Amino acid sequence: MRGAAARAVHGAAAALAAVALAHTLWHGLAEPGLALAFGTLVAVGEFARRDRPGAPAHQGAPLGAAGALAYALLGQNAGRPTHHGVLEAVAVVAAAALAGIVPHVARGCGPAADHLARRVLTVAFAAACFQPLHHAGLLEERVGRGPYLVLLLLLLLCLVALCDAVLATALGGARTGRPYGPLLRDGLRAQLGIGPAICATGAVIALGAAVAGLWAVPVFSLPLLLTQLSFHRITAIRTTYRQTIASLARATEIAGYTPPGHSRRVAALSCAVGRELGLSERELTVLEYAALMHDIGQLSLVDPVPDGATAELPTDEARRIAGLGGEVVRQTGVPAEVAVVVERQADPYREQPPLARIVRAVNAYDDLVGGNRHPGGSLAALERLRLGTGHDYQPEVVECLARVLASGGRGRVVPVPPG
Repeated sequence: MRGAAARAVHGAAAALAAVALAHTLWHGLAEPGLALAFGTLVAVGEFARRDRPGAPAHQGAPLGAAGALAYALLGQNAGRPTHHGVLEAVAVVAAAALAGIVPHVARGCGPAADHLARRVLTVAFAAACFQPLHHAGLLEERVGRGPYLVLLLLLLLCLVALCDAVLATALGGARTGRPYGPLLRDGLRAQLGIGPAICATGAVIALGAAVAGLWAVPVFSLPLLLTQLSFHRITAIRTTYRQTIASLARATEIAGYTPPGHSRRVAALSCAVGRELGLSERELTVLEYAALMHDIGQLSLVDPVPDGATAELPTDEARRIAGLGGEVVRQTGVPAEVAVVVERQADPYREQPPLARIVRAVNAYDDLVGGNRHPGGSLAALERLRLGTGHDYQPEVVECLARVLASGGRGRVVPVPPG
């Protein structure tokens, strides 16, 4: 069902782009200068894109997204009415986006088909809402060129943002298998990041070009370009931040306190369980960081725990190690909720925050399976966890863990730093 939804979105975008390109090639461009200017802006924006895993697609190329929206909502050029329609707007944006991503594809790091599908469909939606009203003269007659036109453009941009969030939910649900509700919530929340800047820039370019002509395109694009460069620097800092946490988490493995790969396995499986439970992207990030560093308190031990299996320790000792781990995590500068999850991971599940319940169950599972303490392997380990659901492990988390394991995948860790 989810795969069918993704194929439907991709198919609709591909069919629309093909029809638009064929129509434009047959009838020609209504205004070649406008098409070239805005097509160049979209292509440059796509060429300058720099994605980070888990980020909304439009945030990788905000300049391209703003240029595409501006062209779809363009009604005048230096006081003269424009004549490009919905299909021409789609054709120009699709062709420019494809041209802009060619260098990325050549390097083997081009954006996914989801991004192109969303770009085509959102531009088509924006143009379909605006261009017919403009060509029929209804905007001039009923709205005019004053503040009411600005309000109309802002309303249309809000609808476009909602449309993009719905498309992202459908495609993300098909790709990750996560529930649609949390995905839609994350999509709407993501629109509150650089989304308002994209929408505002698109509206300003369209309004500026209506008065000043094509000179408005580079002038009003410059602030968003500088913002995009700033986002790239922030992305690089966050990537380094996560790599530092991952390296710190490996300290227990290098020192011989935990088996190789234990923290990474716990982090990946915890995130898979979190996605199955419908956690938000920020909650998944906190969960991942806490799972990576959940054993760091063992560095304070003189004698290592056999196989690093804290699940087999007496409750008081496990809580003491978890408390020491929380103190260490607080010194690393990560968000405080990460340290809370680490230091509460050994508590009875009714006293734990929700994320700590996931870390405790997944860590115990990996300890039991990794230590080969059960001849039955994962099934026996899950039964051991089920026996502890009266006090140690939350039943819903254990059953969710069983579903994730039954699906055959541990899930992909999404490295989206908090904040």
